Amino acid sequence: MSKALRAAYGEALIELGQNNERVVVLDADLAHATMTSMFAEKYPDRFYNFGIAEANMVCAAAGMAHSGLVPFVSTFSIFGAGRAYEMVRNSVAYTHANVKLACTHGGLSVGEDGGSHEAIEDIALMREIPGMTVLVPGDCIEVRKAVMAAAEIDGPVYIRVSRQPSPDVTSPDAKFEIGKASVLRSGKDVCIMAIGLMLPHALAAAELLEKNGVSAEVVNMCSIKPIDREYVMAANRSFKAIVTAEEHSVLGGLGGAVAELIAGTCGAKFGRVGVQDRFGRSGTPEALFEAYGLTAENIAEKCRELLGI
Repeated sequence: MSKALRAAYGEALIELGQNNERVVVLDADLAHATMTSMFAEKYPDRFYNFGIAEANMVCAAAGMAHSGLVPFVSTFSIFGAGRAYEMVRNSVAYTHANVKLACTHGGLSVGEDGGSHEAIEDIALMREIPGMTVLVPGDCIEVRKAVMAAAEIDGPVYIRVSRQPSPDVTSPDAKFEIGKASVLRSGKDVCIMAIGLMLPHALAAAELLEKNGVSAEVVNMCSIKPIDREYVMAANRSFKAIVTAEEHSVLGGLGGAVAELIAGTCGAKFGRVGVQDRFGRSGTPEALFEAYGLTAENIAEKCRELLGI
């Protein structure tokens, strides 16, 4: 059975804490949901619960970072990227504090918690902050790699960790490099660029397209910022169409990042699969993905539309 990505995050923190005594973890009264409770049990002297005070937590993390510590700050994406935005911008990024903001419960897969808790704009908010690295791992294997990579670089990082379980689609042996895309399936007609929980749907869409005689390449775009400009521009020259797939608004996320790169060029037709200009709502993740057009069939249909078949 697939493991929740947030559980992989908790395990990665423990491993990181064993290897680096400067790592500290901060949470805002959601440790059992974000799985930072795993770190708290192992290293209670390096865990700080700030209660429902996300702004204070982020500011304290900035101070800790400037004192030589490596803080991992966790809460739900809607609170970390939303409620504490000003502090992330001014206290962390503006001062280039070495803070890692690892937020769980991003996107529609939050499910029954409803639209108030479903962050569908967090990637856009974090991506626009100068100097902020933005990572969206797609499975438990990649969550661990993203956490380790974030700890190695100097500067602010935002990691979006999903609430739900997801099958492993990446290889433990695959190299993880910030700023680089990773091809999960090679193809020649259409390129599907996906992140997070949309990766399994993208791979399933490629299987559907194969039945139509369409060869689809599926690419893991975990590193939203910096994005793999070289790969995106090469794909724009090589494929008939590019489709992005994300559990996020089509405005400002992966689709926006790719569109910004290829705008004004003569290349592939371009389409986006994601949340349109609307809020989320309560429901099971499966029902919400269906209602908001985030299924494998939706991705395949967008590809067919662009290819004219």
